[in-house]
Amino acid sequence: MKRRGVLTAGLAGAAAGLTAATPAAAKPGLLPRLPVRTGMDRLAASGWDKVRGERIGIVSNPTGVDREYRHLVDRMHADGVTIGGVFGPEHGFRGSAQAGGSEGTGTDARTGLTVYDAYLASQDKWVAMFTAAGVRTVVFDIQDVGARFYTYIYTLYDSMAAAARLGLRYVVLDRPNPIGGRAYGPMMTDGFTSGVGRLKIVQQHGMTVGELARFYNGEFLSGAVNLEVITCTGWTGRLRAGDTDLPWVLPSPNMPTQDTAIVYPGTGMFEGVSSLSEGRGTTRPFELIGGPGFDYHWCDRVVALNLPGVEFREAYFTPTFNKFTGVLCAGIEVKVTDQAAFDPIRTAVGMLVEARKVPAFAWRVDGGTRYWIDLLTGSTRLRTMIDAGASVDEVTGAWAAELAAFERQRRPYLLYSRLGS
Repeated sequence: MKRRGVLTAGLAGAAAGLTAATPAAAKPGLLPRLPVRTGMDRLAASGWDKVRGERIGIVSNPTGVDREYRHLVDRMHADGVTIGGVFGPEHGFRGSAQAGGSEGTGTDARTGLTVYDAYLASQDKWVAMFTAAGVRTVVFDIQDVGARFYTYIYTLYDSMAAAARLGLRYVVLDRPNPIGGRAYGPMMTDGFTSGVGRLKIVQQHGMTVGELARFYNGEFLSGAVNLEVITCTGWTGRLRAGDTDLPWVLPSPNMPTQDTAIVYPGTGMFEGVSSLSEGRGTTRPFELIGGPGFDYHWCDRVVALNLPGVEFREAYFTPTFNKFTGVLCAGIEVKVTDQAAFDPIRTAVGMLVEARKVPAFAWRVDGGTRYWIDLLTGSTRLRTMIDAGASVDEVTGAWAAELAAFERQRRPYLLYSRLGS
């Protein structure tokens, strides 16, 4: 698709985000962490000068905090910035709703501001909400986790499209991608788009929300929005969440730790398997995978694949909700030992290849006809190859050409170095 012009800007010194940071002081017994300033940190330090004096709408959730865990909305409200409305994505603005849920539209108890329910909002609904709130500038600050099937990146897309239709300015307060800047996995294809994969990007997109906003503006929006990205400083694509000094706030109820985010682009695919729990209803979602029809043989076969950067533990668990509530499940705990060597999608493909050999295995079918794994992976290819007995190398090698094309397509929109990622 032909690129259109992209209007971006940062605060003074944004280029510092392209250089390696010096290690922050480490506490005794802990590895030093690199100091990173988010877009929110930098905007706050400026006295909110990019938005002060305007009526703004804020698209955010519990992750929109500074390093003292003070929320963007609370700080702006206390500092006298005019906020016309707050817009909450899946799980809600304050994060009280489970997967596939929202908090509804109402009044925020702390600030008295109107919070609009933006989960699954169409672009027309976004237009109506922005109009009702009377905003002239939209500010986006949500921590993404780097996987195509995580819904916040479509909240970003649809709200940008609505802002473009209304002639609003759109400001993204950037945050690091917690799993780094590497792109990997299969491409979304025509006929398989859904709420867990709206746009033609690869499964592990390897971009920050600021970079994604630039990519959307140049590749997907029918009319470009007046976009401004306030970049991070100190982050490069080789860094992951545990490498920086930024606090971690769970982006959703089943994304409790940085470890969860590291494995999610791969083990999130187990949502497409009806015979295996992806660990929802346990304290280690997406790290614990198992089902009642499995035993230790599955783990032994996955261990024998010798996948890099990861160990596997034979595990037993009983989910408290979601699949197999109250039923003992046998399976695997995924233990990442080297984040730089670990490939979440290749690892999960290996787990699926071996799980498919178990008689109890079954793909999840919704509505009688749709395989959920096809929606997660973007086509029938992964499922049909595994069903046909393909190896890990054959499955993962099948998307090499489309991944290379995506790397070329995204390159003009990147804001941070990828060296060593």
